[in-house]
Amino acid sequence: MSSGVMADPLFSMVKKHKWAAVFIMAGLLVGVSGFVAADTAYAQFGPLNKLADPNQTSEIHCGQPMKPPGNTSQTFGGSMAPCIDSGDTTFMYTAASFVMIMTPGGVGFLYGGMTRRKNSLTIILQNFLVYSIVSIQWVIYGYSIMFGPDSGIGPGFIGNLDWIGLNNVQHNAPADVYAPTIPHIGYVMFQLMFAAITPALTIAGYADRVKMSAFMIYTVLWSTFIYDFAGHWNWSLGSQGTHPGWLAALGAEDFAGGTVIHITSGFSGLASAMILGRRMGYGRAPFEPHSIPLVMLGAILLWFGWFGFNPGSAGFAGLLETQAFQNTNLATAVAAMWWVFLSWAHTGKTSALGATAGAVAGLVAITPASGFIGTWASIIVGFACATGCFYCLIWKNRRRIDDALDTWPVHGMGGVIGALLTGAFSETRINPYGHNGAFFGNPIQLGINAVGAGAACIWSFALTVAMWKAMDAVWPGGVRVTPKEEEIGLDIAQVGERAYSEGVT
Repeated sequence: MSSGVMADPLFSMVKKHKWAAVFIMAGLLVGVSGFVAADTAYAQFGPLNKLADPNQTSEIHCGQPMKPPGNTSQTFGGSMAPCIDSGDTTFMYTAASFVMIMTPGGVGFLYGGMTRRKNSLTIILQNFLVYSIVSIQWVIYGYSIMFGPDSGIGPGFIGNLDWIGLNNVQHNAPADVYAPTIPHIGYVMFQLMFAAITPALTIAGYADRVKMSAFMIYTVLWSTFIYDFAGHWNWSLGSQGTHPGWLAALGAEDFAGGTVIHITSGFSGLASAMILGRRMGYGRAPFEPHSIPLVMLGAILLWFGWFGFNPGSAGFAGLLETQAFQNTNLATAVAAMWWVFLSWAHTGKTSALGATAGAVAGLVAITPASGFIGTWASIIVGFACATGCFYCLIWKNRRRIDDALDTWPVHGMGGVIGALLTGAFSETRINPYGHNGAFFGNPIQLGINAVGAGAACIWSFALTVAMWKAMDAVWPGGVRVTPKEEEIGLDIAQVGERAYSEGVT
């Protein structure tokens, strides 16, 4: 990597007066946010002194006139409200809470345990911060450009800013095309959990190498230009009568994020590892996980959280989430056991790391298929993803690609396998909103899903390379930590704290 540009006088002045700059920026942010909030409230509900008027806003019930009025031409039920179902709303709230724990807890502990002791706190903290960063980005503009009305830049390419700052996103009315039995803002919160976990998964590709400041900016850029774009392509249903996402219009199937989440994060992780280069001593010194029990705790939390991740993607408590629940558990169990047997065949040992890797691979691969395929097909998904990901991991290690925490072989390739198997085994018997796959008389579905997977691979890999190169060119000293900092460990060099006291080994 290049050394980056030298610090200029402006940078030196800001560094000298950094606390004053921070307080000024915070004051401006709070002030602007206040004005935006007031303007948004006025736009939605009228004059501010009318906000408490019960005639201006009320809980929505079936068949009543919408208050405040929705988009009468596109909203489910026209000018009359659909049913806000308390059971569906409770189910989605619970599912969102399950998924939330997966980022700071599941991925944080999994990755934190897999890295070396001197970097473990940094990895866990980065997952914690990703959730915080994306929570803000999502409300300001992320949700709008991903799920909002199409911008018209290209058919189904990216959403517009109609919902910026959650403007016109109601707490007491559904969206016009998404999850019609829960409040729109409930759908926002559920989708936030997916938006947060995805950039967290990419940490594996640049772990132990990148400055915390660069990590934060990269998270914002990655969420905006990779996740939000890929999500719009696959999941936008064309709110307010606009064009749906181009892959959605094509008919690509991705029930809960195999393409949007796992392929994008996995191939970004591969690009990061290749563009940033190997960690110091990689291939010459042992880089063993510092806490395998912590890795297993992370995997357990992920397995638990995935019961909100996949079933919750049905958007309601009904027929689809029950099948997704069953498929998720079975494919994961099969993949975990098959990885253990593969490890045994190669090394003569059962492996705790192997069992967790197999479980995560199973969770990844079943994600796009969970709400489209039958129970027995999920067994095939478990066997196929464990086999494919296992040998991709071996290939990656032989090529000495320093994807430190294995996001490409497990998430990237697991997502690809899952997307293709969805195209092979999907059934309208299971999901009447989907399509039959290749084994049920519709071989073109396999090709359509392959197009979706390929688009995600190319977009995420290419843009990740461009982001790191652009950031490194302007970052003082480059985005990578110095050799001395890398040797000391990022916990001390970047965070200033240790994961464990000196007496703990």
